[in-house]
Amino acid sequence: MHDPGHLKAQSVPGAVATDPVSTWSASDGLDTPLRHQALFTWSAQLDLIKNVPRTHSEKHRTERIGWLRAAVLGANDGIVSTASLVVGVAAADAGRNGVLIAGVAGLVAGAMSMAAGEYVSVSSQADTEQADLDRERKELSDDPEFELQELAAIYEGRGLDPDLADEVAAQLMKHDALGAHARDELGLSDVTAARPVQAAIASAVTFAIGAALPLVAVLISPEAMIVWTVSLTSLVFLAGLGALSARAGGAPVLKAAARVLFWGALAMAITAAVGTLFGAVV
Repeated sequence: MHDPGHLKAQSVPGAVATDPVSTWSASDGLDTPLRHQALFTWSAQLDLIKNVPRTHSEKHRTERIGWLRAAVLGANDGIVSTASLVVGVAAADAGRNGVLIAGVAGLVAGAMSMAAGEYVSVSSQADTEQADLDRERKELSDDPEFELQELAAIYEGRGLDPDLADEVAAQLMKHDALGAHARDELGLSDVTAARPVQAAIASAVTFAIGAALPLVAVLISPEAMIVWTVSLTSLVFLAGLGALSARAGGAPVLKAAARVLFWGALAMAITAAVGTLFGAVV
């Protein structure tokens, strides 16, 4: 009599194990009780695997790249450009009303400019991606065998054995030929695809929010201290933006905050110097 604990199912490369009883041959000589016992043990093991709680979860942030880039650019530009404008006008001895008018004008013009610029630039990217996909679709139609070899060569270059690379390429081409070439040959995917409207809205909204912060500082600051109040609070805002963007993207917080602070402070310092120069001339 055979020991069910030492039975081995006939393995098929690439097959997924299901019911082991159906894979045993008649030569195993199993009687019905032994087959039922083995099946019961197999089912119990599968139930145990299915009921194991998932304790591992993966949180990738790649899908945020499109809107996060536009949002950080908009908010950073809103803070820096408006604060620099306000500091420059205030340094030229303009009153609070003049500073606010200049700041609000900069907010509106900057938000519209950011939206238009993002839409146009990202649309150009989307057009280029679509043109490459159209070209790839035509090549797949004209010479599918060459495209298969091309895809296999890509996988072989990444470390697969030639036979396995051919098999993987054939399977992926059978499933979604254009998707496989877009992903592995062109480097395109749905996650990183250009989205002009999303980029335009994210950039305009965050620019307006960022630009409003220095204007709030103008409202609450004594008129004689506008330059210093706006400069210091804007640096705090920039540090917060750097930390927030790093947090959203999973990057080091201190490095991002320091980078934003440095360039923001430099922009405001140069603008204040120019405003002081023109104020002294006037």
